Amino acid sequence: MNENLISRMIKDINENTPLEMKIMEVCGTHTHAIGKYGIRTLVDSHIQLLSGPGCPVCVTPESVIDAAIQILENDNIILATFGDLVKVTGSTESILDQRRKGKNISILYTPFEALEIAQNNRDKIIVFLAVGFETTAPVIASTIKLTKERNISNLYFLNSLRLMPPVLRLILNENLQHIHGMICPGHVAAVMGEEYFQFIEQEYDMPAAIAGFDALDIVSAIHKIMQGYRNTGQKNFENLYKRSVRSKGNLRAKDVMNEVFETSDGEWRGIGYIRNSSLVLKENYSEFDALERFGMKLASKPNHTQCICKEILMGHKKPIACDMFGSKCNPTHPLGPCMVSSEGSCASYYRYQL
Repeated sequence: MNENLISRMIKDINENTPLEMKIMEVCGTHTHAIGKYGIRTLVDSHIQLLSGPGCPVCVTPESVIDAAIQILENDNIILATFGDLVKVTGSTESILDQRRKGKNISILYTPFEALEIAQNNRDKIIVFLAVGFETTAPVIASTIKLTKERNISNLYFLNSLRLMPPVLRLILNENLQHIHGMICPGHVAAVMGEEYFQFIEQEYDMPAAIAGFDALDIVSAIHKIMQGYRNTGQKNFENLYKRSVRSKGNLRAKDVMNEVFETSDGEWRGIGYIRNSSLVLKENYSEFDALERFGMKLASKPNHTQCICKEILMGHKKPIACDMFGSKCNPTHPLGPCMVSSEGSCASYYRYQL
C-alpha cells in the first residue's frame, strides 16, 4: 500500500473539495473497507460518504424468507443457502429459527455444493435459496445449468437475484440527498464490464469511478470523483480497477447468465418493487423453480420493523441516525438486515465504531 500517495490524495481532497460533496459507495464490500481503513475519519466533515443498497442479504425481501420457511413445512426438505441469510427475519421468523426447531438447513460456501447434496440425498428434495447481484448470478446460473445437464431431479432454486442499474437509477432519479458522485462496485463490474456503469455519467452527468477494495483503490476513486466534480467538462467516468475489470466484462459469465435467466420486476426489502431489477429463470429452466414446484407465489407484507433500513439503503440517512442502532439493534441481536450481514452498512458502522 502506497501510504505517501494516499496521504497526498487525502490532502488534495480535503483542501480542494467544494463546500460540500456527497459520494455514495454502492458495494457492501466497499462499505466494509471504508470502515476498516478509517477512510471516513481521514476526509473532512464536509465530504460525506454515503452507503447504498449493495448488500444482497440486506435487500432480500421478507417474502422470500417466508417462502423458504413455508417450503420447510413439507416433508423431506433440505434447505441450502449462504450463512448470512439464515439470520435474516422474514415477517415472523428466520431460517435460523427453523433450524433450532429441527428443520434440515445446510450452510453452503458455493452453490455447487448443492449439486453434491442433491446427488447424495436422492430421497429428499433440495431447495437452494439463492441471493445476490450480478456477481453471484453466473455461478448460480452455472449450477442450474449443471442440474439440467446431469438430470438431477431433486434440486430446485428459490432465487432472489437483483440487478444494480435499476436501483441506482431509482436513487439518482430521486437524488434526495443531492449525491455528487458514485463509487461503482468492482465485483459487479468485473462480471458486467465498465460499460455497465457508464450511464451514471452519460444520463446524469455525475462523476463516477469503478474501484477495487484496498485503501488506495477507494481513496483514488474519491479523488477522481472530486476532480470530476470540480472540473466540469472533463471526463467524469473512470475505471480504476483495470486489473480486474475489462470494458465488456467477463463474456463467458454473462453468456451463462443470459442463457439461464431473464429480467423481471423485483422487490427490494425496504425499498419496494423496481422494474426490470430481478433475474428469474427462463422457460427452458423453469422446471427447477422452487416456487413452481410447490405451487407458491411470493406474498409481500408490510414491513413492521422499527429500524430505518430503507433510508439507510437509499443513502438518505446514516446508520447512526437510527434510534435502535448500537442499543436495541447490534450484531448479537440484529433487528434489521443491515445489521445482520457482515456487508451491511449498520454492521460496518458498529464494528468500526463510526
